[in-house]
Amino acid sequence: MTADPSPGVMLETERLLLRPWRESDAPELYRYAKDPAVGPAAGWPPHTDVENSREIIRTVLSAPETYAVVLKETGLPVGSVGIMRRPHGSARMKRREAEIGYWIGVPYWGRGLIPEAVHALLCRCFGELGCTGVWCGYFDGNERSRRVQEKCGFVYHHTEAGRPCRQLCEVRTEHFAYLSRKRWKQLRGQAEG
Repeated sequence: MTADPSPGVMLETERLLLRPWRESDAPELYRYAKDPAVGPAAGWPPHTDVENSREIIRTVLSAPETYAVVLKETGLPVGSVGIMRRPHGSARMKRREAEIGYWIGVPYWGRGLIPEAVHALLCRCFGELGCTGVWCGYFDGNERSRRVQEKCGFVYHHTEAGRPCRQLCEVRTEHFAYLSRKRWKQLRGQAEG
């Protein structure tokens, strides 16, 4: 087994630490990613064992700006969030735009943890990475993901039918929402006022 990478960028919220994934996180990743209620809704198959999760950490979750969602109270990861830039992601992004993706383990659904993490990513996108706008998508029927986007200020933009979901060998309908830097600043001003 290879050593865990250096810490890299870390983001902190009231309840969470967002940090790069480590190979040593594989057992915790598997605990949540094996659940068929999690991956397929986001477009990927459930993990098959701890070694599969370790390989996903090496190959997918090691991408730049991909973070383990770690509960401060336990120090353990319970989900993942990430920022994608062109040519990655599924939105048709312009040069200074990004896309945010996320998932969290079923026991933590409905606790507001992913909106909290997404707010931190938006601060990074607009405050540090110079983005002019951020996209977020969800597959038809994933109402939890849609609600996260609404809570974070994203506005519905368009729907694309016939989107290939390659990891599951399916074709799906995907809905896209967008948040401009201007709207983000307005919403932050209202929240602080």
